[in-house]
Amino acid sequence: MKKVADGSWYCRGIRDGIPIALGYLAVSFTLGIAAGNAGIGSFPAAIMSLMNLTSAGEFAALGLMTAGAAYMEMAGTQFVINLRYLLMSCALSQKISPDLPFFHRLFMSYGITDEIFGISAAVDGNVNPFYVYGALTVAVPGWTIGTWLGAASGNILPPRVLSALNVAIYGMFIAIIVPPARKEKVLAGMIGVSMAASLLAARLPLISQISSGMRIMILTVLIAWFGAVLFPIHEKESGEEEQKEQRKEVFSDER
Repeated sequence: MKKVADGSWYCRGIRDGIPIALGYLAVSFTLGIAAGNAGIGSFPAAIMSLMNLTSAGEFAALGLMTAGAAYMEMAGTQFVINLRYLLMSCALSQKISPDLPFFHRLFMSYGITDEIFGISAAVDGNVNPFYVYGALTVAVPGWTIGTWLGAASGNILPPRVLSALNVAIYGMFIAIIVPPARKEKVLAGMIGVSMAASLLAARLPLISQISSGMRIMILTVLIAWFGAVLFPIHEKESGEEEQKEQRKEVFSDER
């Protein structure tokens, strides 16, 4: 009976992971083009995506590689950028069985991305590890193959097409930040402050001499700290907002 249940979870994960895989394929294609521009071949670029599964982290790493950053600087930048996965892991640990073996926890941690965490957190009750494995079965090839195709197409597509596709990543970032910014004025303000601070850091005489990786780390920590201090989100307020959103969804469905 347990194998049947695990198989059902696995199929459900594949079903929910297909839209994620399609999205990964499009975004990672742009990542592959950026990797090709940085002098990385298609196979090493695909291995990088296979081992990391992080769009922001990989794009930042490519920029640091191109700038000739030191290993410690690259490691520090990756730590700051990917720190959110630590919080996701802590949250997801509350939705798995306490007696789940360690190797399941280890394999699940490999696939904690923003999207897979989102569908896993939305599951009612405890999350079966085979649900995550099912999502990874389609999501990981989508991310890896897309990167390989993007890096390989650098030698095939015309320069104008490649230049246009390089802009696609900025469209993805805009699509990520605009919806929540429209709902939260504080978040929209913090995004504006981040953009202005990044521009100033790149222009000011002394600060601009600091490497790009260090600037990313400093700005990320400082702006996040100021945002948390000036605009704290209390647990009670957060719960009330979630209840309001749920009531809106129920009312919308009834209509």
